[in-house]
Amino acid sequence: MKIVLVDDDEDDRMFFADALQEIEISTELVEFHNGQELLDYLSDPNTEHPQLIFLDLNMPVMDGFQCLREIRKNPELKDLVVAIYSTSSSERDIEETFVNGANIYINKPNRFEELKKTIGQVVKRNWQYREITMDKANFLFRI
Repeated sequence: MKIVLVDDDEDDRMFFADALQEIEISTELVEFHNGQELLDYLSDPNTEHPQLIFLDLNMPVMDGFQCLREIRKNPELKDLVVAIYSTSSSERDIEETFVNGANIYINKPNRFEELKKTIGQVVKRNWQYREITMDKANFLFRI
């Protein structure tokens, strides 16, 4: 399973990569520092699109909000599964990403075991058969 992580914080990327390695699914992780790097990568015709994108919100160059909007308005990218992965628990941020088409909102866990459990549950979810209608009650992921 090809997974992309977009996060400007190097420690958070390492923490995420370590947790992902401990999940019982074979994955390939590709990392980026901001939304513009992700969009450049996705626009390359030779790039195989990922099955799941974990997208931080607060980043330099292009933040997660703008990146999400760009993904959803591009016909070739609009169906990609995007998990917002942020320290923010602001209702405004949650609402904005929901309205703009993110598939799920995850608050970054502080403890490694929580992170591993969270990533495991999100990665193992069968996104291919997700409901067409978004359900805000299930949008904010909680352990």
